[in-house]
Amino acid sequence: MKIDHSRSVYKPFMISLIFLFSHPLLTIQNMNAQITKSEIRITNDGYRLFLNGEPFYVKGAGVDNGDLEALARHGANALRTWSTENGKEVLDKAHELGLKVMMGIWVGLERHGFDYNDKKAVKTQLERIRERVLTLKDHPALILWGIGNEMNLQSQNPKVWDAVNDIAKMIHEIDPKHVTTTPLAGIDKELVTLVSEKAPEVDFLSVQLYGPMDIFPQLIKDSGYKGPVLVTEWGATGYWEVEKTDWGAPLENNSSKKADLYLQRYQKSILGQSKQVMGSFVFLWGQKQERTPTWFGMFLPDGKETESVDVMHYAWNGDWPKNRSPQLEDFTLDGKSAKNNIRLTANASYKAQVVVKDPDNDELTYRWEIMRESQSTKTGGDAEYIPEKLNGLFEGPLGDFATFSAPAEEGAYRLFIYVEDGHDHSAHANIPFWVED
Repeated sequence: MKIDHSRSVYKPFMISLIFLFSHPLLTIQNMNAQITKSEIRITNDGYRLFLNGEPFYVKGAGVDNGDLEALARHGANALRTWSTENGKEVLDKAHELGLKVMMGIWVGLERHGFDYNDKKAVKTQLERIRERVLTLKDHPALILWGIGNEMNLQSQNPKVWDAVNDIAKMIHEIDPKHVTTTPLAGIDKELVTLVSEKAPEVDFLSVQLYGPMDIFPQLIKDSGYKGPVLVTEWGATGYWEVEKTDWGAPLENNSSKKADLYLQRYQKSILGQSKQVMGSFVFLWGQKQERTPTWFGMFLPDGKETESVDVMHYAWNGDWPKNRSPQLEDFTLDGKSAKNNIRLTANASYKAQVVVKDPDNDELTYRWEIMRESQSTKTGGDAEYIPEKLNGLFEGPLGDFATFSAPAEEGAYRLFIYVEDGHDHSAHANIPFWVED
């Protein structure tokens, strides 16, 4: 990958200062609105991203309709997007909050039907991207461009990387002040060799991993990649990486187990790879449906924070937030855990129980739900439908235990528990179960 160590940020920066101080009518706002020039340097600590001559370790999150005020409040310094849609609004808001942006550029995916043998379609895409880069390139919150997202996922045509290279080359021609990367799904020697040979204009590689973040140091060593890297997506173990029930329902970790994994993976595989890793964007600062409404989001659909936000606050700041989320210790249905392949009889009555503690001794409230199991086969973060929620099944008062009637229709379902502390925090867990006639 191309790393231009000769690009100096000092000369244009000094010229800007001389100009500013010789024009007293310019305001502090004008000063703050200067372009943020990015480059990569090799330091005594390894590869580092520099902004206007100053080292910048990325403490960021991938944001999809997430709360940017909360992101800044919890100590992050950057965010990433997946496309330039609403790019100006995102950049403006980020700048207002003191955050920097890795601006994602959406590039057509083979699995969505984009044909990289179609020269006209490839050229049209390049021109569309050129227009967006020209529109956004001088914004002071912008620090780098992310070309595509997991272009290797379910990809067969090597011309994909020719297109990525042409996009990077075009960006360098019209925006020489910002570096480029392309986020990869996983990393191995064959992939690194392919992208390095086909897309040398890309300044460095980015990697996206979930469960394998536990072994990321070994994966990057085995890949042979020696250059700088950002981890542009990482977080909860994926639904494709966990145990499943006999009927194929993936077993989701509860919110506290997820939080433990976030912290372990950050400390070991991101901070622990300091020579190559220049920072990361945790996934997902927001909420989305992927097999369940809670799988990857660090927030719930109603905006409440989970314990994963607490641990990232700790990771970014070195101390815990003043008020922390409830911590879930145990969750059972009919005395069994999710791993027990729970089968219930239609219309029969069952009990579930949750054990939770709150670090601040806040008064807790409990919300129970039953949903049909998702039948989605989407991959790569593609939009999924939200399964039906079933009402009228719970009986009597609901607290840390609940009694409910199993649905009348045979099939796959999930029982969800949400435990809220009255301070916009919530613990959560779910158990899949099968209903038999």
